Amino acid sequence: MQIWQLPIIDGAVPIIVYTIAGAFLLVVLVRRWNRRSILWAAGGAIVGAGLGVALVHIVDRMQVFGTAPLPVFVVQWAAGALAASGAALAAMAGARWWRRIVSALAVVAFLLAATIGINAGFGLNPTLATLFGVSGYDRLDLPDVGPTSGVPTVPLAQSFVPPAGMPAKGSRGTQVIPATASGFAARPAGLYLPPAALVANAPALPLVIMMMGHPGNPDPTAISDVLDEFAARNHGLAPIVIVADQVGSANADTACADSAALGRARTYVTQDVVAWATTHLHIIDDPAFWTIAGYSNGGGCAISFGADYPTLWKNILDISGEPFPGSEQVANITKTVYGGSGAAFEASKPVNILAAAPAGTYAGMTAVFTAGSADPAYMAHADTVAEAARKAGMTVTRYDIPGVGHTGDALKLGLVEGFTVLYPVLGLSVGTKP
Repeated sequence: MQIWQLPIIDGAVPIIVYTIAGAFLLVVLVRRWNRRSILWAAGGAIVGAGLGVALVHIVDRMQVFGTAPLPVFVVQWAAGALAASGAALAAMAGARWWRRIVSALAVVAFLLAATIGINAGFGLNPTLATLFGVSGYDRLDLPDVGPTSGVPTVPLAQSFVPPAGMPAKGSRGTQVIPATASGFAARPAGLYLPPAALVANAPALPLVIMMMGHPGNPDPTAISDVLDEFAARNHGLAPIVIVADQVGSANADTACADSAALGRARTYVTQDVVAWATTHLHIIDDPAFWTIAGYSNGGGCAISFGADYPTLWKNILDISGEPFPGSEQVANITKTVYGGSGAAFEASKPVNILAAAPAGTYAGMTAVFTAGSADPAYMAHADTVAEAARKAGMTVTRYDIPGVGHTGDALKLGLVEGFTVLYPVLGLSVGTKP
């Protein structure tokens, strides 16, 4: 396993990091104390804890992670790590040279432990690679099969017989999708090919275009893990997935729009990614079998694209989605993306697109909206947009995930609930359609 692919949410890495940090804390604390050193260490810890709380408050105000307030575990890790760091730095006063070196190294260990702990709490960056914004996957070679195919006369769940030797799990990796029409500076897209796509004479399969949050990476891990579980229960059948990069190499909130300032993200996803999929993947050439999906920032983009291009895909999966693209930076997006036009920004919002569409525009469309029950702001967003989609004529499922905030659990369980609804719609299971 490459170092970039080391798991940092579970497994040995977090345990090792926490153990090292704990050992450093013991070394810092086990010493001869006097009144002066105790006061210095206590003062350093108090100042450090205060700085940690203040830092979280600032991040909350800026909505760096797209959710506010941040979960309690973020405050705990930030305050705890900076309190320990403050005590370690204060302990350097009057200490021997080796203790000063240990204290400096301890600060590094405390901050690293907090980084690993906060990341594990959110559960969105499973490896070192994704934590640093790069892909830990290699380029995925595409099967030598034909491109798009017509609608199957019989649902795949009834017609596909898995051959002997079919892989138990799908393949995941990356592909560079040329930005031919858009010129958008996208990072390599994540790609998932289910077991049924990896056999000889593979059937044409449904397509999912997935988008992650901001900040975030086009990482296929979460959706691949979930679809491997679905495939295991459904004869290896699952959609082919492209995890497209709607924020670009600059990791900016593009509002999923076309702009001179931030690039033509909208054209990239709706034209370049779609064109590449139809010419490189063995997918069913019918919008009834195509899904636009996303989490958080990507969820807002998914309902935006679904509302704006109802002839391109007939299924939407919006997981803990923003109410509209650009909602975190309204003033900045109005200026940089829409040239200062508040009216243009308003017209771009999914609820307004849905309300303005003629009757029948969204006939035959299925939309699923999920949010964590411990994420009240995004529950409210989901309620608002889901109701607008229902009024516009979509078949809507709205589901709250018990006890979950704006974290990786919301993503994983939102995918599970979403594909539970979509599998029979896509002909991948014999269940009842909504």
